Amino acid sequence: MNDRKIAVLGTGANGSCTAADLARTGHHVTLFDQWPEHVEVMRERGLTINMPEDHIEIAVNANHLCDLASCNEAFDYVFLMPKAYDTKWMAQLIEPYLTDDGIMVGIQNAMTAGDIEDIVGPSRTLGCVVELSSEIFTPGVVQRNTPPSKTWFGLGALTPVMEARIGEVKGLLNNVGVVSQTDDIIAAKWMKLIVNAMCLGPLAMLGLTLSDAMKVPGMREFVLRAGSEALAVGQARGYKIQPIFGLGEEDIKDTNRLLETLFDKLAADIGPRARDCVLQDHLKGRLSEVDLINGLVAEEAAARGGGAPVNAVVTSITRRIQAGDLTPNPDNLALALQELSA
Repeated sequence: MNDRKIAVLGTGANGSCTAADLARTGHHVTLFDQWPEHVEVMRERGLTINMPEDHIEIAVNANHLCDLASCNEAFDYVFLMPKAYDTKWMAQLIEPYLTDDGIMVGIQNAMTAGDIEDIVGPSRTLGCVVELSSEIFTPGVVQRNTPPSKTWFGLGALTPVMEARIGEVKGLLNNVGVVSQTDDIIAAKWMKLIVNAMCLGPLAMLGLTLSDAMKVPGMREFVLRAGSEALAVGQARGYKIQPIFGLGEEDIKDTNRLLETLFDKLAADIGPRARDCVLQDHLKGRLSEVDLINGLVAEEAAARGGGAPVNAVVTSITRRIQAGDLTPNPDNLALALQELSA
């Protein structure tokens, strides 16, 4: 298996963690990224991954996106790990370099599996849900908040023909974290979207970590309202409740604390100092995935004749932050509640 060729496309924080673990376990892994300085530092000094109780420095085969055009390799596995809004064009970009029997896996937030399947075909796609918290602000240096023991992947086939191949990818990702198999990967991805609807946009608009945001009066109730709306949209779509984050059926079955259970499990895994990916986007002045998470919930609810007002207001405030009209600030909770009561 180690002689098979792997590409990690999109080596930001999570992509770098994944690539580093695959490389240090002897796999043939090639990294591609669109941040020039990051690629150059990786080429010169390798990757540095700092974890709560560990530190990794490893040489990697790092490449700019433009280097793909002169790449003379075909990859057996492609782990697609850019922001969700970059899924389609990046999948299209690397599709010619995926072997005929290769597998592409989108290790991302949001509902990207169908987009990937449309581009590379159902016989070359697996779906994935991920719990991996990490941060990157300095080229070549990643702060990984969830070490392998607290990192989790859920893998599943979108079509029966791919069920027999889940074990191949599971074997690879076992080097990065704990891996589970699900028989309903789309529902599992929506479960993760529910958690993201609670924990990304809402916390980031306050400019706070999860731990600090929960100290703001009314914030816990606010995020649970966002989660309830996302759960209702998922049920309207016909998605069944699935265990994620390594939880078992017994943890989610017949409970009236489903959202609290998911929220508290994430909080315990990532630790008190972790900055989520949307907060990192705000700090970097870049586009976030909120439109594809909270925005998607609001759009789906409206399309069904209902509403998801909390998710809609989170989306609106996030857009204003991205436009420079607001800054991430705890006062944005009061603004959101005011707009909800208007």
